[in-house]
Amino acid sequence: METALTKLVGVRHPLVQTGMGWVAGPRLVSATANAGALGVLASATMTAEELRAAVREVKSRTDRPFGVNLRADAGDARERVRIIVDEGVRVASFALAPSRDLIAELKDAGVVVIPSVGARRHAEKVAGWGADAVLVQGGEGGGHTGEVATTVLLPQVVDAVDIPVIAAGGFRDGRGLVAALAHGAAGIAMGTRFLLTSDSTVPEAVKARYLAATVKDVTVTTAVDGLPHRMLRTDLVASLENAGRVRSLARALRRAAGFRRISGLSWPALIRDGLAMRHGKDLSWSQVLLAANTPMLLRASMVEGRTDLGIMAAGQVAGVIDDLPSCEELVARIMTEAAQVLRTLPHPEE
Repeated sequence: METALTKLVGVRHPLVQTGMGWVAGPRLVSATANAGALGVLASATMTAEELRAAVREVKSRTDRPFGVNLRADAGDARERVRIIVDEGVRVASFALAPSRDLIAELKDAGVVVIPSVGARRHAEKVAGWGADAVLVQGGEGGGHTGEVATTVLLPQVVDAVDIPVIAAGGFRDGRGLVAALAHGAAGIAMGTRFLLTSDSTVPEAVKARYLAATVKDVTVTTAVDGLPHRMLRTDLVASLENAGRVRSLARALRRAAGFRRISGLSWPALIRDGLAMRHGKDLSWSQVLLAANTPMLLRASMVEGRTDLGIMAAGQVAGVIDDLPSCEELVARIMTEAAQVLRTLPHPEE
């Protein structure tokens, strides 16, 4: 299926696996790429050296195009951009809007730039700055999310910009792909659906927790870092929501110390990252620290398998997923379903 997205990035199918921290590593990204979709490597939880090694590992596993997700506000963002350029990565995606200069630097090197947005005005801004495409996530999506549903937000963005739009939030099958195309999107992006594959390195106990979840088990909370964050409802989430200020600060300090050891960040750098993630919100100091070390909470579950100590970011679609196909099986199934749906749609001439 050829769309503006497949032509832009050089993949066979208009499907994107999003850059999920601790989840979208070389194995998942290369499996996605080999299946004909666009795999995106998550770099925010890696050092620059680890990023370069991960990119090279993906390249050793596949000769297909793939991308790297970057934090535009990271202190070493330009160093990471240089790695992407040096290693010949096809796509750079961003969770936050990159600067006009950063977009230009990547485009001058032949890298396709795809920022993620959650509002029409943000899409208009990055399009005006030269972004090649934009990924728009509706409120159904996992992780940090907004309040507007994909079915409302997507057509607004499609009408507002003249670059390819990738739809995210609530997608898992071929019916969703066709619906997104009908809204004017050039493809769909999925996080939770790719997390729940046999190629994902997420521990089996954590996958089982996702598979057991119903739609009502997926919640949005601001207790983790002060921003709306969609995840599975767990005892830890409940304790964060009920904890007092002193207890929250103590817990945040402990986790921040752990993430600092893993990341090699200094305390001032950790605080700066936390403040950067505030997005101008009025957060307490415990929330600032939690914003900086949210990756540690994700690592506890996604790497260590501790569903009791970690958070599990999840789109609402987690409540209707009940299997663990390989990426190859998943992509083939989605494209087959999409073709079947398109064949059954009535044609005007009929």
